[in-house]
Amino acid sequence: MTVAWTVLDSPIGPLLLAASEQGLVEVVFHADEPTAAAALDRLARRLGATVREDPAAPHLAEAIRQLRAYFSGGLRDFTLDLDWSLTTGFNRRVQRELATGVPYGTVVGYQDLANRVGEPGAARAVGMAMGANPLPIVVPCHRVVESGGGIGGFGGGLEMKRQLLALEGVLPEPLF
Repeated sequence: MTVAWTVLDSPIGPLLLAASEQGLVEVVFHADEPTAAAALDRLARRLGATVREDPAAPHLAEAIRQLRAYFSGGLRDFTLDLDWSLTTGFNRRVQRELATGVPYGTVVGYQDLANRVGEPGAARAVGMAMGANPLPIVVPCHRVVESGGGIGGFGGGLEMKRQLLALEGVLPEPLF
């Protein structure tokens, strides 16, 4: 298996994008050189894959195009092929529900997402599934918030979560 990768400069910082022959397999925040190298090493070991930088690889080129359109406000629904190899079981069920059932500009509570996958006692496990999401932004874990109105956590940091929710019109843009 070969995985193509590139680093995309974005309004929220550099993103490592990696795609297999099946589709986009991973998005990594804060992808400076050491972070990207460590992520690619982990990815190669987990998938038993060879990794090569190739932004023109078909699934990767399309991911770049769609993410640029998303950040510019011109795309609301990703239509990318996704490779779910890095997630299994409960996490995969939750992430798939999130990808298909929580549209742009909306949010969902951890408990509601647990209910949607038939696990009403698993709100904390939903939080863990969000933290393990290998495809943030595309599988929009930034749209999962606390049922009491709090913003909740986010692997990219709370400021990044606020930026993404503001981009989608859920929160107001920061004043400064």
